[in-house]
Amino acid sequence: MTLHSQEVRKLAPENDPLKMGMGWTLEDLSKPQIIVESTYGDSHPGSAHLNLFVEEAMKGIYEEGGKGARYYATDICDGISQGHDGINYSLVSRDMIANMIEIHGNSIGFDGGVFIASCDKSVPAILMGIGRLNLPSIVVTGGVMDAGPDLLTLEQIGMYSAMEKRGEITEEKLNYYKHNACPSCGACSFMGTASTMQIMAEALGLMLPGSALMPATCKDLKEVAYEAGVQSVKLARMGLKASDIVTKKSFENAIMVHAAISGSTNSLLHIPAIAREFGIEIDADTFDRMHRGAHYLLDIRPAGKWPAQFFYYAGGVPRIMEEIKSMLHLDVMTVTGKTLGENLEDLKNNGFYEKCEAYLKPWNIKRTDVIRTFEDPIGTDGTVAILRGNLAPEGSVVKHSAVPKEMFNAVLKARPFDCEEDAIEAVLTHKINPGDAVIIRYEGPVGSGMPEMFYTTEAIASDERLGKSIALITDGRFSGASKGPAIGHVSPEAASGGPIALLEDGDLIKIDIPGRVLEIIGIHGEELPKEEVDRILAERKMQWKPKEEKYKSGCLNIYSKHAVSPMKGGYMK
Repeated sequence: MTLHSQEVRKLAPENDPLKMGMGWTLEDLSKPQIIVESTYGDSHPGSAHLNLFVEEAMKGIYEEGGKGARYYATDICDGISQGHDGINYSLVSRDMIANMIEIHGNSIGFDGGVFIASCDKSVPAILMGIGRLNLPSIVVTGGVMDAGPDLLTLEQIGMYSAMEKRGEITEEKLNYYKHNACPSCGACSFMGTASTMQIMAEALGLMLPGSALMPATCKDLKEVAYEAGVQSVKLARMGLKASDIVTKKSFENAIMVHAAISGSTNSLLHIPAIAREFGIEIDADTFDRMHRGAHYLLDIRPAGKWPAQFFYYAGGVPRIMEEIKSMLHLDVMTVTGKTLGENLEDLKNNGFYEKCEAYLKPWNIKRTDVIRTFEDPIGTDGTVAILRGNLAPEGSVVKHSAVPKEMFNAVLKARPFDCEEDAIEAVLTHKINPGDAVIIRYEGPVGSGMPEMFYTTEAIASDERLGKSIALITDGRFSGASKGPAIGHVSPEAASGGPIALLEDGDLIKIDIPGRVLEIIGIHGEELPKEEVDRILAERKMQWKPKEEKYKSGCLNIYSKHAVSPMKGGYMK
């Protein structure tokens, strides 16, 4: 097999001298050439340490007889971007990083790739980029940060901030929590989007078995990065491309793992977008169908008890897969060159689980305290659902595993707000009452880039008066840290004239999670026949006028003009 890099050398006579100009030797030019792309940068704890793993991968590539080349496309942090318009850049950054990976990979001519990232948008971005390049590829994720004192984790800061604003704790106490919640590098230590997407990368077969969501400070992770470098050269020589590994079956495996871990609702944006780059159709309805009857096993925050570092201690993705093995396609290929089933057998025989459980012993807990058995699940109907009705004709998303049972069936009064800032002020100043539905609109991809409504969800979930008696409904999205009665991705969005734009104060909204319904059933507090509701909504639509576009230039202007519905992945077409 002729390596792609050698074909490019023949076509571009400047190729050799330019590479030699940056220190490549004549011998290097004929080796398998591997792009090592990461989101390293001083941007946040999930990326600040990634160059350690870049260098380990480079060593592995060199010692296996390849030549590595470092490329960087630094990501941003949703946490640092929260609370101001910076968060509007979050989702579009995914597509921009994927664009850079495509540009870096296709403009040079590589034989394989190692792709290194940790967080919310960077991991889906590299997976999208891998789909576009279709090189022999392997993913290394930067792991998860340690928990702070008394197992303090970052997703609790929103709750404590809301408590301080309500006068329930002192500013000094809040500052203590803020200054101790992130004691190390790595992704945030809960099953948010970063942790979820690390797990999804392994579930798709693109990571070395058992390497997703390791503690970032664990020496095992450096060894994984080295081995990934070695394996990337082997994959290049084999010609085993990403599309040979990532198939419809592997996406179905990933969705079953998503159900078992109570993964972030943002996965319903990312998995369809990644699948599209591989020429595979996955949509939100695929999640709804596959989650029905799926066993939910993982007791990790925000829905569960433990910080995310305990996931690896309990056996990680392989342990989850062992428990749900009856629901997986075990014949799918992986980056080891073996099938998933073969990998799982190898792990049982090479002491992987014993090594993991040794980390649990100092905590005096069992692995089943973290990852339940298939026969003793936390739940048996998955963790997410797609709700539809005249409020969300194209659908909406709810993580029902985080919703109080009192809100599974409810009729609430609409309290519409045209931005998150107004909504959170109403929540914190006690202008929202039990039985209300807080509506936050014009926050979808077209409206403002689809930011997270994290602070509002935390303000509601941390309020004993509201946490089990109201809902938050939005055409925006939620942080993976969010919990409570939150329904997002309402489509069509308000900026596109969707029904959520037509709601008025006091309109009645029916939520039926088991029945998958999100419906406007009354006007101004009076329940009405469906035909009458539809007639009034049609009249309102005639009077509705689009808002002036929020961004008139730059990437958010481009995104607002080209983003598809969140129910299809929110990618730019």
